Amino acid sequence: MSMAGHAKALTFSEATSSEVFSERLSAKSDGNLPRLLAAVVTHVHDLIKQFRPTQDEWRQLIAFLTEVGHASDERRQEWVLLSDLIGASALVEEINSRRPKTATPNTIRGPFFRGDAPVRASGSSISLDGVGEPLLVSVQVQDLDGLPVAGAEVVTWQANAEGFYENQQPDLQPEHNLRGLFHADAGGHFHYRSVMPSGYGVPDDGPVGRMLAQAGYPLRRPANLHFVIRAKGFETITTHIYNANDPHLGEDALFGVRPELVACFEPIEIDRRRGKAVNLTFIMVRTKPGRAA
Repeated sequence: MSMAGHAKALTFSEATSSEVFSERLSAKSDGNLPRLLAAVVTHVHDLIKQFRPTQDEWRQLIAFLTEVGHASDERRQEWVLLSDLIGASALVEEINSRRPKTATPNTIRGPFFRGDAPVRASGSSISLDGVGEPLLVSVQVQDLDGLPVAGAEVVTWQANAEGFYENQQPDLQPEHNLRGLFHADAGGHFHYRSVMPSGYGVPDDGPVGRMLAQAGYPLRRPANLHFVIRAKGFETITTHIYNANDPHLGEDALFGVRPELVACFEPIEIDRRRGKAVNLTFIMVRTKPGRAA
């Protein structure tokens, strides 16, 4: 084929590589996909030019990405773990859930959420095996004006006293242990009993954990309680509550810690046992017209 009809086309070189790629994208495509793809490729090319990897080093990177894909299945999502650990998930959440300062901020949901938490009555226990230091959690859900959000639906889940979620130990913990779905009363209140969670390490038995551990990245999470709060007419809250006394607050591997999400767990006596109690208030924002809850 003659090159005469392509006189204006750039020749691929170190200096023009990303431009040559971008030229081949169709300007007729809908949405931001062409621009987003061009930006991603430009950043990749810039990194290659900056670090100048050898062919063997580049093949090692490809092998790592391949291993991440092989490690992902219906029970484990290694790609989500990679997104979480490099802060990409937290950044996307931050950009898409800007709220007034007094509202409860969103954090990422994490990999151990289940959508089938059983409905439990206020005052009941989500600890089905009773193993651990007793914990009493009192919750109030309200709006920005301090008015109660009656009937708000609250899903909660947590790790046990050894730092493991129930779906990490299906043979050691009861089904749906430390999980529950509660409904706030007319005053926006409910309470439940549990056990004090422990901090834990994120999975390090796969390619993502191994790579970051090799780079010296901290793979610990501080002790926390997870919550998803939903109510008609309000933006859904997905968030954590952290124990103020946890020594790993400053190095949460998933970047979820915010000052307003750190709570004091106070000593009390529960059923003649020494335990802890925490009082939590979640502040919801009404859905804006045209914006999904």
